[in-house]
Amino acid sequence: MAHETGTGKYEALVARCKSLAAVTTAVVHPCEQSALAGAAEAAAEGLISPIYVGPKARIAEIADKGGIDLGGAEIIDAPHSHAAAQQAVALVREGRAELLMKGSLHTDELLGAVVARESGLRTGRRISHVFIMDVPTYHKVLIVTDAAINIAPSLEDKVDICQNAVDLAVSLGLKQPKVAVLAAVETVTSKMPATLDAAALCKMAERGQIKGALLDGPLAFDNAISRDAARTKGIKSEVAGDPDILLAPDLEAGNILAKLLSFLARADSAGLVLGARVPIILTSRADSVRARIASCAVAMLAAHSRRRAAAVAS
Repeated sequence: MAHETGTGKYEALVARCKSLAAVTTAVVHPCEQSALAGAAEAAAEGLISPIYVGPKARIAEIADKGGIDLGGAEIIDAPHSHAAAQQAVALVREGRAELLMKGSLHTDELLGAVVARESGLRTGRRISHVFIMDVPTYHKVLIVTDAAINIAPSLEDKVDICQNAVDLAVSLGLKQPKVAVLAAVETVTSKMPATLDAAALCKMAERGQIKGALLDGPLAFDNAISRDAARTKGIKSEVAGDPDILLAPDLEAGNILAKLLSFLARADSAGLVLGARVPIILTSRADSVRARIASCAVAMLAAHSRRRAAAVAS
């Protein structure tokens, strides 16, 4: 949902990008005005250097009708969305692009090209989705995961979902992100499998199977987000009241939570897919300009973080 909240949280992310070079981004099938304008706006902000992949004549026509300045960016002709997804993934494999940005094709179609065994961008990690949310009633950016890809994640899936989000949070400048592992209650019970997963994830973090974060759970949403609510329940936690990441028990809970924050708390939400070789920017026609720019800013920071990690490794 589009809001112009102006809380300064997203603007702080964009400010972190000002000293960094724009990242070459394959924009996949931007064949609607909002999709093309979103990429052009991010390019104008100096966040991405786009390569548009899709029907060349159609892209040029949309730009002309919408008064969108493509700035002389390269357009790679692809006859349809399926071909555009494959060609954009190939650009990443060839090292010509460091980010993917979804245009007006279906998410499943783009991710199909990303996860293709021989020609895709798989890693050892499971792919997952994050919403980077600016909630006006919360004191910092809040990451919600997974609300869009993994329907009923296993414990092992949740390890990857958590690590993907933690790595992103670190790339945004957090030293030790705090993760609240959500359930309906704060007690561990075999009657509620999400509480068992939460307890296991916390122990796995203690043992180094999840790195770089402080986890606590199971936590009900009120205990996770409010220190007073946690105190009332007798919960002693460094995470309660101050999480950077909310790890949902399943997709339905995560999706409801993210949309509730958008529609009732007037939050903006920027979307990314993580776990592939490069971050994938997901924007929607309903996104505000702030949210679209924030999605690109977060992806840009993640790409530069990967560059630094690769340089250290070599």
